[in-house]
Amino acid sequence: MKQINTPEFFKSLFTGTFEGGSMRSSIERISRALILTTLLVVLVSAIMLPPGGNANVIEEDDYLGKFSYDDFETAKACGSACHSLIYEQWKQAMMSQAYVHHWDEIEYFKLAVPHAEKDENVAEVKAGCNGCHAPLSYMAGDVPPPKPEEGSRANEAVTCDVCHTIVGIKEETPYNFNWVIRPGGPKQGPRPAEMVDSPHHEVAKSDFLNKAEFCGSCHNEMSPYGVWVKSTHLEWSEGPYAEEGVRCHDCHMTKAKSRTASMGNEYDDAWMHLFHGAHDPGKVRGTIEVRIQPDIREVIPGEPVKFTVALFNQKTGHKFPTGSVEDRIVWLHVEAIDADGNVYHLPVDAKGFEGEEYTIAADVLAYQDMGIALDLPGFAGVQRDGVPFGDRIFRMPYFDPQGRMTIQQWNTKSLGVDYRIGPRETKLETYTFTPPYEVALGTMKVHATINYQKLVQPVAEFLEVPEEETEIIEVNTHFTEVTVID
Repeated sequence: MKQINTPEFFKSLFTGTFEGGSMRSSIERISRALILTTLLVVLVSAIMLPPGGNANVIEEDDYLGKFSYDDFETAKACGSACHSLIYEQWKQAMMSQAYVHHWDEIEYFKLAVPHAEKDENVAEVKAGCNGCHAPLSYMAGDVPPPKPEEGSRANEAVTCDVCHTIVGIKEETPYNFNWVIRPGGPKQGPRPAEMVDSPHHEVAKSDFLNKAEFCGSCHNEMSPYGVWVKSTHLEWSEGPYAEEGVRCHDCHMTKAKSRTASMGNEYDDAWMHLFHGAHDPGKVRGTIEVRIQPDIREVIPGEPVKFTVALFNQKTGHKFPTGSVEDRIVWLHVEAIDADGNVYHLPVDAKGFEGEEYTIAADVLAYQDMGIALDLPGFAGVQRDGVPFGDRIFRMPYFDPQGRMTIQQWNTKSLGVDYRIGPRETKLETYTFTPPYEVALGTMKVHATINYQKLVQPVAEFLEVPEEETEIIEVNTHFTEVTVID
């Protein structure tokens, strides 16, 4: 075959001549037009793709008020007709409770909405919170939505027909519900259409549905001040699991042999719609491995002994804690119990890094900006931590425009030190303890326990959040022994 001179070939398409003769017949002219059209489509597509070639990036306007509730199937219709198993799993997951969950309701109506109405810098959150927590109401322009007790369709929260009609995202980085949605179109699923025989709706295979970026469109959030206040997907993307191809779905939507529809095929790899995470005690327990050991085994009253605690994140593909980091509190509590049962609390040894004061529990006040929404001028705040003073806290503090620690992610203008535990990271903490002279002789047990709360206790008490939100979950514990001698 004769080699084509590429520049001359392109030139001939536009001039109408090939080597060896002219293109004069109708067939030749039609062929040339088809080739030119194809080349232009390819070139335009290449130009419109962002750096990296993410074909799921689609230009789209904002969806606020663009659709109506009736444009979306109800979750109950999906569950009662065909997808009963998946529906029941979803009903127990936070996806179905993202709007009706008690803390989310209190945070939105008691803090976010009144704050947005008083401060133009954060005005967008009045509608924007609903883009992820109540997307149907956002797209229907029903903002603020009716309160959960009114029973509107906003209560469906992240419902079936939202996720399964999303076809891509608007920017290269997923965040702030920047998904692109096509209600009324084929339901997006993980399998080719020819494998699925649905009597009710069309089906289209979606590669995007299986990507971590799909989750990141709501599990990354930027505040009105341009600060990443939720970055679960970004944390994953920078960690070891992303490199190994382990996605969000693999841990939070495990696979099992099951039917995805009651009349459909049984698959060996059907995705479970469990979405178990920060609100699931079973998921939280065991996240961090804990080991404690002393530097000496025999101790003398009045003489110091140093204990080292190793904490290994062996379970999460992102940092722990993640997501609503402004709410979560994870802390390490160490105590010694002598032979007579006397208990001694051991404070952590300071390391001296910048911002460390926010990672050691102390008797200080914070969260003063709640006073804006609550009409409390000069509000002094509430106790910052609510855990034993001197305990190590694994957190990243959020600061409001005045530089005060805030519990309100929308009012976050800067971040403090990130002292959370990354995926497969091990942190070492030391505790130097000098047994008092009155300590009982004999065996002393020293316990190290890492605890987790979904919401800081003093904030929950102040805002009258149900006690369920401040349940202390023991993530892990370990103990060692020393002998006290005279």
